[in-house]
Amino acid sequence: MKIVFTAEYGGGLDAFQALGELVVDGWAIGQPKLSEAALIRLAENADVIVTSYDDITARVIEACPHLRLIACTRANPVNIDIEAARRRGIPVLYTPGRNADAAAELTLALMLNATRHIPQAHSALKRGEFTRETHTTTQTQAGLRQDVVWDVDKHSPYEVFKGGELRNKTLGIIGYGSIGHRVGKLARAFGMQLLIADPYVAAEEIDEPGIRKTTLDELFSQSDFVSLHLNSTPQTKGLVNLDRLRTMRPNAYLINTSRAAVVVEADLIAALREKWLAGAALDVYDSEPLWRHHPFITEFDNVVLTPHIAGATRETLVKHTAMIAADLQRFIRGEPLLYEWK
Repeated sequence: MKIVFTAEYGGGLDAFQALGELVVDGWAIGQPKLSEAALIRLAENADVIVTSYDDITARVIEACPHLRLIACTRANPVNIDIEAARRRGIPVLYTPGRNADAAAELTLALMLNATRHIPQAHSALKRGEFTRETHTTTQTQAGLRQDVVWDVDKHSPYEVFKGGELRNKTLGIIGYGSIGHRVGKLARAFGMQLLIADPYVAAEEIDEPGIRKTTLDELFSQSDFVSLHLNSTPQTKGLVNLDRLRTMRPNAYLINTSRAAVVVEADLIAALREKWLAGAALDVYDSEPLWRHHPFITEFDNVVLTPHIAGATRETLVKHTAMIAADLQRFIRGEPLLYEWK
């Protein structure tokens, strides 16, 4: 068996090497995404292709006559022509939930950064604001214990960056799948109340103190944070629009670590300009990389930004590598596949 492996990976490739000839190339060795022609040259005699971002088009599939299995180390194999694979009877593997912990933890981090103004405080210090010109020490007056404070006036960082706590706040989670559920567990540990909107989750399944299923209308109007955990589908595209944003609390934040398409970006910009909400924390955008003069960068100091890194952890790579290796072994043994895209 010949396996062409162009995916990012973690934990080593011993399990793949044990299955036959292993060719490692492309992103797996730090090279750019392969072109269609380059991938065909590499995989024309392959039985298996394992990739992360290379486009497995119908032309690639048809040009690889020995191909028996395609694996994509992502939660959604958007770069695989699924229909072309089905016409050839080739199963397509993917790795659902492999970055659920990473995305959930980044979501909580964004919430904390937004409400505590951590990036703004960090940047101010790096620019030299709120600092002294020289290294000096303050003498403690007689009879008092040493007190270390920045300063105390309306311009001090204590006032400028004063934020809020997560405890006793309400988090609205839209999409209660593997990531949304993990976000909820972490938020509950902070002492937050949860409102859940997900048509595929029954109220009875999540009925417990501090967690309640509700409507989108109530969720947007009653939440201190609204966190999105949705796939991009015709039903979810543009779900967060001007009408929804208008109903948010003026002290509320919108968090999006899922898909940019579920938010109408122009509407969010308008809502921030009108101060209908306190701010936003975003990991995904309509067009990536962000244009350097985008309003999120140049106009708003209440928007926390990360460059689409919700799943970017070393542990995520280890998980998806192990998931694909295990399912490839099942495939060889003729056993049911756990991670086949249906």
